[in-house]
Amino acid sequence: MTRKFFGTDGVRGLANAEPITAMTALKLALAAGAHFRRGRHRHRVIIGKDTRLSGYMLETALTSGFLSMGMDVMLLGPLPTPAVAMLTRSMRADIGVMISASHNPYEDNGIKLFGPDGYKLSDEIEAEIEARMAADEVQNLAPSAQLGRAKRIDDAPGRYMEFVKASFPKGLSLEGLKVVIDCAHGAAYKVAPTVLWELGAEVVAIANEPNGTNINAGCGAVHTEKLCQTVIREKADLGIALDGDADRVIVADETGAVIDGDQLMALIAADWRATERLAGGGIAATVMSNLGLERYLQGLGIALYRTPVGDRYVVEAMRRFGLNLGGEQSGHIVLSDFATTGDGLIAALQVLAVLRKSGRAASEAGRAFAPLPQMLKNVRFGAGTQPPLDQQSVKAAIAAGEAALDGCGRLLIRKSGTEPLIRVMAEGEDEALVARVVDDIVAAVEAVAR
Repeated sequence: MTRKFFGTDGVRGLANAEPITAMTALKLALAAGAHFRRGRHRHRVIIGKDTRLSGYMLETALTSGFLSMGMDVMLLGPLPTPAVAMLTRSMRADIGVMISASHNPYEDNGIKLFGPDGYKLSDEIEAEIEARMAADEVQNLAPSAQLGRAKRIDDAPGRYMEFVKASFPKGLSLEGLKVVIDCAHGAAYKVAPTVLWELGAEVVAIANEPNGTNINAGCGAVHTEKLCQTVIREKADLGIALDGDADRVIVADETGAVIDGDQLMALIAADWRATERLAGGGIAATVMSNLGLERYLQGLGIALYRTPVGDRYVVEAMRRFGLNLGGEQSGHIVLSDFATTGDGLIAALQVLAVLRKSGRAASEAGRAFAPLPQMLKNVRFGAGTQPPLDQQSVKAAIAAGEAALDGCGRLLIRKSGTEPLIRVMAEGEDEALVARVVDDIVAAVEAVAR
């Protein structure tokens, strides 16, 4: 079945336009409620959100849908995506819902669903929910005497903060470290600085004053310029940037240089292997991860399992091969000893733990391998245009690029699962060749995407 609503990370789009409307959110809640309603127990739903203005609209619509299915709704307010996953399990909920468009600007929003085990839904379950959305679910509404109730969970932030702090090694402290934390004006604007301070760090918090429209605006894991500048100005030991829903992390070392998800995975993998904590003899990473990471891990005897783009596919591979570390170059780091999904704050604490134990500076520890030249460009296309990747001129440009890189690099072309973008990525030994291949394909896509 072709999925109409779900992409690589839930349902996402422009707020108050399909599919991110109150009506579709209501239908989604009805369908998800019908799918997960089983047994005679009182069903529960956890709903969290980031700081976007449209979160109020979607939260209300989703709540109404679940209540009408006879399910009780527990509202968390602004909290990171991994907090929703954790609390779904901790509070024995049947469904977890996160309202967020992650790193996207405030105009966008999205809906992510978690099952009772705290994991994101499989493609098969999402397809089943979509089928229910297309059908008439009115007959499944709860009798009036069995409608659900909604209430706020005021201590949710505290529960999550204690959970995160428990992931930091006992006996270690962040005392003596100065850390800049960029909260992206997003879901972790309160919890992230508090956790770091309670573990002993001197904290400089930036982008921690959300107003509904400034989430990810020139800040966060996608826009690290302000973070890097602040690290240098404050003479900090480390900078940490989260995205809007805090499920990804990017680090800046003491010189203001960025350390991406590939380098963070290399750092943690090497430490965990040395301390016999690395499960399954490998890690999972997506097709976007640099070939330099793969070669570095091979030198340590660590396998790399490649997956499609999307942290839920990383998690699926981790579960299949018995791994406890995986992630994406973009900063989604999954540490299954602690969490069922990417958690930017927990990943940052593992990096800080390695630095604290080793006594090394971030600029040294965070450069485990030399990445191969890699270039990624995005091309936006309009809703009314023909699919660019189906056009013969684009296919010809891609074929030419593959031939040019044959034996000395690789090419990855894909349509984004969360935005109307074609992503063009190439990497190889020859930086000039990589740039030429990417530019040629981008030009071909732009010619048909106008």
